[in-house]
Order: sequence, then C-alpha cells, then structure tokens
Amino acid sequence: MDLQIAAGIVPLLGWAVHGGILTRRLATARRDPLTGLHTRAGWTARAEHCIRRHPTAAVLLVDLDHFKTLNDTHGHAAGDAALIATADRLRTWCGRNGTAGRLGGDEFVAVVRDLAAADLDALTAALHQPLPYDGTCLPLAASVGVCHLADLPAPLLTDALAAADAAMYAAKGRGRRGSCSSR
Repeated sequence: MDLQIAAGIVPLLGWAVHGGILTRRLATARRDPLTGLHTRAGWTARAEHCIRRHPTAAVLLVDLDHFKTLNDTHGHAAGDAALIATADRLRTWCGRNGTAGRLGGDEFVAVVRDLAAADLDALTAALHQPLPYDGTCLPLAASVGVCHLADLPAPLLTDALAAADAAMYAAKGRGRRGSCSSR
C-alpha cells in the first residue's frame, strides 16, 4: 500500500471509530438503563414527531400507585423489578402503535397514534397484574391519565402532558387503580 494512501486512511478510520462510539453513547443516553425505555429527551423527540403526523394521537401518563410502600416493604430490588415489569407491560401495549418512556422514578409516559386501536382497558388490566418476585406476589397498580390531542386547541406536547397529568391525578383521587381521560 502506498504510504500516502495509508496516511490518509488512518485518520479516517479514527474518525469512523470515534463517530461510532459517540453514536452508541447518544443512544445509551436516550434510554433508561433500568427499564430500557426512552428517557424524557428520547421520548419527547419521538412523541413530538408522532403528534405532528397523527392528529388522533393520545398522550398517557402512568404513575405507579403505592410505589414507596412497595419499596419500603419489599426492598429496592423489588421496586426495580416492579419498574421493569411496568416498562415491559407498557412497551408491549404500545407495540407499533406508539412509544413509551420513563420520565423518572415511578412515572411513565406513552404516546399512541390511535387510542381506540390500543385498548386502554387492556393496558389498565396489564398494569394491575401482580408480579411474581422472590417467592411472593407483589401487588402492582397504576393510575393512568389520558389526553386526546384532538381535544386540545392546539396539538402541543406540553399541553397534552399537562392534561394527562391532571387526568392521572383525577384517577388517583377516585381511589387509584384506574384511568381517567381529559375529556
């Protein structure tokens, strides 16, 4: 090989390797390390894209009920198992119809293109299934708030999240373990 060609290829290889490392780090930064769901930043970008393309989209906010009690009673490893199970159930429910994320703590979020096709009752039932853990069954429950983007004056993600948050707290106010729509 010609020395000039080799001298030109070596820096290009270095930049290619560096670019690959940066791409992997960025992808890792946009995923929650515990659940594998998108982080707030990664989910927000996907959600905004979805609501621009699908005016019938809905935004959901999911908060685990009595999570602190579960953690205090069964330990943090059990709490982590509950978070992972919730993430898996939400991801499965979204399927190809939407995207799920973890905002932090025991708060999750999702956006779906068509809520009617997604079956909210199926999500609520899945989130309330007990979790087998270390020879016992952990009771899981969640409150779900829903905002249909068509109900907003302008389809903005921040407004949808605020409406879903209000609906989620309304569900908690009704004794938890359920869902509530912003309608």
